[in-house]
Amino acid sequence: MTQVTGALEPGTADPGAPAGGGETAADGPAAAGPAAGRRPVGLIARSLFLLTKPRIIELLLVTTLPTMFLAREGLPSAWLIAVTLVGGALAAASANTLNCYLDRDIDAVMKRTSGRPLVARTTAHGGAGGATAVKPGEALASGILLGAAATLLLGFAANWLAAALADAAIVFYVLVYTIVLKRRTASNIVIGGAAGCFPVLVGWAAVTGRVSWPAGVLFAVIFFWTPPHFWALAMKYRDDYAAANVPMLPVVATPAVVATKIVRYSYIMVAVTLLLTPSAGWIYGCCALGLGGWFLTEAHRLRGRIAAGSAPAPMRLFHLSIVYLTLLFAAVAVTALLPWHGW
Repeated sequence: MTQVTGALEPGTADPGAPAGGGETAADGPAAAGPAAGRRPVGLIARSLFLLTKPRIIELLLVTTLPTMFLAREGLPSAWLIAVTLVGGALAAASANTLNCYLDRDIDAVMKRTSGRPLVARTTAHGGAGGATAVKPGEALASGILLGAAATLLLGFAANWLAAALADAAIVFYVLVYTIVLKRRTASNIVIGGAAGCFPVLVGWAAVTGRVSWPAGVLFAVIFFWTPPHFWALAMKYRDDYAAANVPMLPVVATPAVVATKIVRYSYIMVAVTLLLTPSAGWIYGCCALGLGGWFLTEAHRLRGRIAAGSAPAPMRLFHLSIVYLTLLFAAVAVTALLPWHGW
């Protein structure tokens, strides 16, 4: 579940988070154990936790909860909220862990991911050259168990449609994005980023037992948000992706082409946010319009800096995009709770 996602653990996001929506700008190396050849349980547990990319999960949950409010047109039960958020977090953790397991070869090549527990080698005294903090088999088992836990929790405590959608997000992120698309095409994030859109469907289904058109609009919002968000990040780390032979758009296209595509996707995203106004109300619509103008302004500034030959500073748009999505979904949540919700 992304890269909302590829944006966030200590650093930045890969999509498809379920996001997407997943990778980070800086993953700190795991600390080494006190005795050579022996790894403390606490070290293993912490390392497995870091593989889940917890900061990405936070962003996914930011989109889930407001969606539940809108689906209920008010406040769902505390039990259902807790079950859905925990189940969604477990599903995202599963997808992210399996992504780290499958991508450990390129994570070792890329500077910003070389500190992840599956690839960072440490000695008993914290130096380089020893064993990794967690073994690949342990990461694989953890990812599978987390996915199973998410399925059972959502299925028995919410409903099986929500569980099936969470499973679909895991499969899409791991199979479609990580295995099939990421290393083969510059469209990887455009298609694979859909994995990070699933949390809104899970939240809506948990409340209503079905998926209605407003959930589809929210899915589309995140879908069109993901490319500008992640391409900005990939511009910053272009050399990393090139070294790992990952054909992200900034690797295979000029900065001017990337910036133009960012602007185009940004306009589509803003237009899609306005489609939710009949369901969320005109107060939301005004918020979406204002926030959209803010996003578009920065997207145009990015293109303008590139055209002028100045430093592009793409991380300005990257960080703004996270705040933008958070505020947009905050508007969804607040207006859903207002007594004049339909206005």
